[in-house]
Amino acid sequence: MHWATGLSLFFATVIFMEGFAYVMHRWVMHGPGWFLHRSHHVPRKGNWELNDLYAVIFAVPSFVLLLGGVQLGWWPGCTWIGAGIAAYGAIYFGFHDVIVHRRIATRYLPKSAYMKRIVQAHRLHHAVETKAGTVSFGFLWAPRPESLKAELKRREHAGVRRPRAAEPAE
Repeated sequence: MHWATGLSLFFATVIFMEGFAYVMHRWVMHGPGWFLHRSHHVPRKGNWELNDLYAVIFAVPSFVLLLGGVQLGWWPGCTWIGAGIAAYGAIYFGFHDVIVHRRIATRYLPKSAYMKRIVQAHRLHHAVETKAGTVSFGFLWAPRPESLKAELKRREHAGVRRPRAAEPAE
């Protein structure tokens, strides 16, 4: 396979994965898969949460395609597609786990309008603790925060996490 065709498959897969991730997040994780994803909408205790199993589940197709394309003689495009899925997973990890949720310590502060927008959209997604009523399900593309806030207001803030009570002074 020509490298330009492979790169096209790779980038098309990364773009496709954003749509796939949206669908999975919106209708699976906030649907029948809530039993795992719920752990991600409550304060985490320790380094791991049940929701982390989704990373393992979503890595399987990438692993299988890479193995098939590189070792088992499958169509060469499988390698590029598997690499695209893996790249999306790495981008997701960097954005979601490192930048937004700070699961790995970093001094990075979003400065660009794009990064500020997706971080704020994801935080608005987490303002809702419940399975339903959540806004913004994408990871690399997000609606404007103003429209997300308006949608939460329209829903009368159903499921929105209540502010923590201040600790009493001793």
